Amino acid sequence: MIVLKATQDKVLAVLQSVAGIVERRHTLPILANVLIKKTGNALQLTTSDLEIQIRTTAELGGDAGDFTTTIGARKLIDILKTMPGDQTVSLETQQSKMILKGGKSRFTLQTLPAEDFPLVQESAAFGPAFSVPQKVLKDLLGQVSFAMAVQDIRYYLNGILFVAEGNTLSLVATDGHRLAWASATLDVEVPIKQEVILPRKTVLELQRLLSDASGENQPVIEMQFANNQAKFTFGGMEFVTKLVEGKFPDYNRVIPRNHTNSVTLGRAPLLASLQRTAIMTSDKFKGVRLSVEPGTLRVASNNAEQEEAMDELDIDYGGDTIEIGFNVTYLIDVLTNMSQDMVKIDLQDGNSSALVTIPENESFKYVVMPMRI
Repeated sequence: MIVLKATQDKVLAVLQSVAGIVERRHTLPILANVLIKKTGNALQLTTSDLEIQIRTTAELGGDAGDFTTTIGARKLIDILKTMPGDQTVSLETQQSKMILKGGKSRFTLQTLPAEDFPLVQESAAFGPAFSVPQKVLKDLLGQVSFAMAVQDIRYYLNGILFVAEGNTLSLVATDGHRLAWASATLDVEVPIKQEVILPRKTVLELQRLLSDASGENQPVIEMQFANNQAKFTFGGMEFVTKLVEGKFPDYNRVIPRNHTNSVTLGRAPLLASLQRTAIMTSDKFKGVRLSVEPGTLRVASNNAEQEEAMDELDIDYGGDTIEIGFNVTYLIDVLTNMSQDMVKIDLQDGNSSALVTIPENESFKYVVMPMRI
């Protein structure tokens, strides 16, 4: 039976959309495979890593009929990548193997039985579904994902908190040293407040798959949350993921409310200044000193070899003179992930956290803890 017959670019695009979560080495060999299920003319592809499951349905030609198997996902992609985009490729069954043909090339691939493929058991109690444009969610993820913890012992920090309430969707990420919060207004009202923590791998995969097309007919993503699972439906794909269990810190208590000194300046000049002075920091100690005084912002750094960097920016500021230290990476990260021309920094003194926001915009806040230098 010819399971599929289509151009290389079509087949590769469908395969790559589900293969992002597939690990090359896994304790369960079958998890390196993609589950292929043909029903009539529709071809369904499913991948899983036991925590996340991605499924997509496509029409890729071939014979009509019912058939199911699993085949190595990465190997299939690696072979397809070596073929021209407009070449017709086909996948045929042959006993317990599959034959991939393209032009004069022919590959015989081993399969594993479909019944051994461990599907994620979907929760029976998903909350009400709501939709947002894919671009809105992709932008929100981009604004906060850099502040996620990486393999922190406080496992609830290794992901992003989603809070859907009323007509607002807020995303929060923190690694304990800094916190990023971003929100968007929804076109729909969420009936009940929902809070879930999405794992890091899920966040990265969503960022890869979501479209950033805008305009009238921009694609949307539908979300549903249960106690231990989230389900996303978009662009012919169904994405089910386990959630991170645990209590996310009360982020509202972390965001400073009444800092008395604030400075508004160009994002690009500040970023360039920080990148210059960061060159003189050591790999282990990424500290820079910021001195804010009326009219001037100084950025300084030094290292163990007693090398120094000093940079000055002219600013419109008439507040207190403040000297404060930061991990320069935390400041560079936030400025790199913003697109606005201007940035506002609120400060209290040399020992209090700083608040980075967008002038005249309440939808983004970034808190960074000071560092002793």
